[in-house]
Amino acid sequence: MKTSMIALAAALTLAACGNANSSKAQDGVFAEPTDRQIPSDATTMKQSFAPVVRAAAPAVVNISARSIQRVQADPFFQFFGGGMPQQRVAESAGSGVIVRSDGIVVTNNHVIQGAQQIRVVLNDRREYPAEVLLADERSDIAVLQLQGVTEQLPVLAIDDREEQQVGDLVLAIGNPFGVGQTVTNGIISALNRTETGISDSGSFIQTDAAINPGNSGGPLVDMDGDVIGINTAIFSRSGSSAGVGFAVPASMVKRVVESALGGETAVVRPWLGVKGDTVSSDIARSLGMTRPQGLIVTDLYDGGPGDRAGLRQGDVITAIDGAEVHDQAGLNFRVGTRSPNETVAVSVLRDGRTQTINTRVQPLPGEAQRGPSVAIAQGPLIGLRVAAVSPAEADALANDPFAAIPVVTGVSGRAANWGLREGDLIVGINNRPASVGLLRGLNGRAQLTIQRDGRQLRGIVG
Repeated sequence: MKTSMIALAAALTLAACGNANSSKAQDGVFAEPTDRQIPSDATTMKQSFAPVVRAAAPAVVNISARSIQRVQADPFFQFFGGGMPQQRVAESAGSGVIVRSDGIVVTNNHVIQGAQQIRVVLNDRREYPAEVLLADERSDIAVLQLQGVTEQLPVLAIDDREEQQVGDLVLAIGNPFGVGQTVTNGIISALNRTETGISDSGSFIQTDAAINPGNSGGPLVDMDGDVIGINTAIFSRSGSSAGVGFAVPASMVKRVVESALGGETAVVRPWLGVKGDTVSSDIARSLGMTRPQGLIVTDLYDGGPGDRAGLRQGDVITAIDGAEVHDQAGLNFRVGTRSPNETVAVSVLRDGRTQTINTRVQPLPGEAQRGPSVAIAQGPLIGLRVAAVSPAEADALANDPFAAIPVVTGVSGRAANWGLREGDLIVGINNRPASVGLLRGLNGRAQLTIQRDGRQLRGIVG
């Protein structure tokens, strides 16, 4: 598999993983996570990993994804009127893990993205074609269904209880560089890593277990043989493991699996309708806090779950259901792993006192909840009518439900000269994020960036 690079002081590299066995597969069966047992002494810690590997390895699979891509012909031949666009076959390889005995497999979205054909090879070399049940780009988790399964396959349990501790031993199982199923060991280096640049709503398990190209989608396994995460990315300057790897926690993996098996075509992430800033040392001192912690609420969506529950601007949210949060990504992750309409306990510091506010998280308001239509009354866009998109649309467009991206609801008068159409999204004004307020104040020439039918177009008005 080709490993993607994400620039951040070092590069974040998308990583990858393989599985199998038999009995009879009618209704799929999930495995139950094992009760946690922490090693009590050094002798226990030095025991072989062989029993864990023996139990876990059969459920780890190798995934081959094939896609057909259109490639432009060489410009030299195009100049002479030849060279039609060509098609080429692109293949990627990764790993995955069977989580239900009838062939439900979890892997990374980037392993199978754009694939027209997916084949899954088990640890005992059996092969199955697979179909995508659900692919969630934001969490980088995809759920596959193996085709033609007639026997019960070996499975690993998804342990979403979050009992892990920094220093716990873990194994990464996968197919690095296509050499065959490989096991590497390490420890949990950190929990709840959010400032990674991988996702705005991710909170990752960090490990020093070697994760390399081909390990993507493979499981991070604890010493009980349960899946506590899906390996997805690494920090690396070379593209190979440097001992800083990241796994999507099991709580998010389970949420995506439940969505797929519930017949959903996308993961519906609920929200609190809260936006905030990380509490800095200065803010902590000003609030009389003993240490910087939590997220200070700067904005509440009118009528949203947080607003209705009684949250206020200036509140400091320190935890969701007892799990600490320190930034917006951490809050998004904690809320995003819950099912819509589930009740969560929000720990809040207000006026120097800690209190718990229970609120029901809900799906983001959809298209019917767009802002009111506003007429532009000055500048080059007189006659244009716009409205702010709904939180659900803003989240899909900009990963920010609070982004007031203007959508064109009517075009007449002077605005009709510039080729704008109803339904256009105005995403930028003079290389700044657009808003209804900026459009209303526009006077003179300006560069607009619009999104239309999935394409971005730029032009000058005025």
